[in-house]
Amino acid sequence: MAKKITDSVYYVGSRHWDRRLFDELIPLPDGTTYNSYVVIGSEKTALVDSVDPSKVHELLGNLEEIGLDRIDYIISNHAEQDHSGAIPTLLEKFPMAKVVTNQKCKGFLKDLLMIEDGKFLIVDDRDTLSLGNKTLEFILASWVHWPETMFTYLREDGILFSCDFLGSHLATSQLFASKEPKVYESAKRYYAEIMMPFRNMIKNHLKRLNEYDIRIVAPSHGPIYDDPEFIINAYKDWISDEVKNEVVIVYVSMHDSTKVAVEYLIKKLEGKNIIVKPFNLTVSDLGEIAMALVDAATVIVASPTVLTGLHPYAANVVFLLNALRPKTRFISLISSYGWGSKIVDQTKQLLTNLKVEFLEPVLIKGYPKDSDLKELDELVENLHEKHKNLMKI
Repeated sequence: MAKKITDSVYYVGSRHWDRRLFDELIPLPDGTTYNSYVVIGSEKTALVDSVDPSKVHELLGNLEEIGLDRIDYIISNHAEQDHSGAIPTLLEKFPMAKVVTNQKCKGFLKDLLMIEDGKFLIVDDRDTLSLGNKTLEFILASWVHWPETMFTYLREDGILFSCDFLGSHLATSQLFASKEPKVYESAKRYYAEIMMPFRNMIKNHLKRLNEYDIRIVAPSHGPIYDDPEFIINAYKDWISDEVKNEVVIVYVSMHDSTKVAVEYLIKKLEGKNIIVKPFNLTVSDLGEIAMALVDAATVIVASPTVLTGLHPYAANVVFLLNALRPKTRFISLISSYGWGSKIVDQTKQLLTNLKVEFLEPVLIKGYPKDSDLKELDELVENLHEKHKNLMKI
């Protein structure tokens, strides 16, 4: 249903309660939303972003609910179809409407949705669009997820329509975000899975937003923030260069040799007051792993050898680690092998995006023996010193 945000701004998006996978890749334990907003000016009306094509009927129903029979502008902040997919249907219903976006996004929309050239109104960074008594300002935010992303700022109401930025995959009946842990966790998970690779870009865009009087953050997924500092301060923490006294251990074990080594390592690390977050890759949620990577100073990959290489589950998470580019400072490996291992070289080849220090690996022939446990002890001592020096603890 449609919901009023201010006297001139309405939420007309859709909640997808039971969606459990996004882009055939990202788990959605709490569903998601496709947020679309109507801004009604004294002369013109604008729709900011649309919805996934599967939910276009809900968007149209919400527009009808608020009695809207005219849309002059359809603002497209981002071309991905969960935001733009309903635009062709909207243009059929409102043929006089113009699609307002930047030049790069126009190219994507033409490729993805085959929108005709004449339907576009192109804007650039800091350009404005008058709706009469309301003014929209456009802020280009390239590489906040995609290269063509932009934000739309409603000057008179202090609303930042931030697209994917500052969002969360969380289907909820609440229009506005609370400060409960679930909201924070969903936002952090979203950042970890989608925004973390663009951490350095986000730093620059957050600085630019300091120039604006932002009273409400209205993202394209998840609840709206009527206390913007809650989500903005969370992002400042996540994108900072500061890491925590935490070790993430991702592991898989076929015949318990690697598992025994991991359990020994966990006990020893905890004895040094280091927070340990272990993930058995046969049962773990990749989103949970991504969240843990946001803060951890160290990642340890523990894998048996499969034909002298990483177990496929371990190779998959190493690939993910390279793609997400967390601020992790140290990486090490533990491996149990039979006749030979190329795991160290393989892992380093897969982690070219990360600027990390590789610590001495522990390679175990068969089941862990006393000499192997001694090497694990040395790894723990090394990590403890590294963490102490890094965080002055």
